Amino acid sequence: MEKLIIGNLEKGELPELGISDIDIRVDTGATTSSLHVDELQQFFMDGDPWVSFDIHPHVYQVEDTQSCKVPVHDRRLIKSSNGESEERVVIQTLLTLGPLSWPILLTLTDRSSMRFPMLLGREGMGGRVLVDPSQEFLLEGLSKN
Repeated sequence: MEKLIIGNLEKGELPELGISDIDIRVDTGATTSSLHVDELQQFFMDGDPWVSFDIHPHVYQVEDTQSCKVPVHDRRLIKSSNGESEERVVIQTLLTLGPLSWPILLTLTDRSSMRFPMLLGREGMGGRVLVDPSQEFLLEGLSKN
């Protein structure tokens, strides 16, 4: 399989969450991928754990909000770059980058102190991409075939 070359910043889609244009920080130093959410609420539906949350997909337009409800895939203890551990909810959803789409696991957290609402870690790359850290937005203009 030929791998997609991406930069350290990309725009992507989370179509199952209704997000068509989200800024993604690509981080080969991070194991897991994460998504900034607000108003995270956990509940049960038919005996299974679910979460509801709000996403602000556009960094500079925080008034744009997408509300989501999805099943919980897992829970993980995540150690952040500052050394602190946090238990996070994990969801599974589809990620689209350029012409490729694949399922990805995302931890849900407060990334409000970060510049980008989504971080794509090594597990999320799934062996499908190569990262050129000197470039940004290499996929602009590419679309699904």
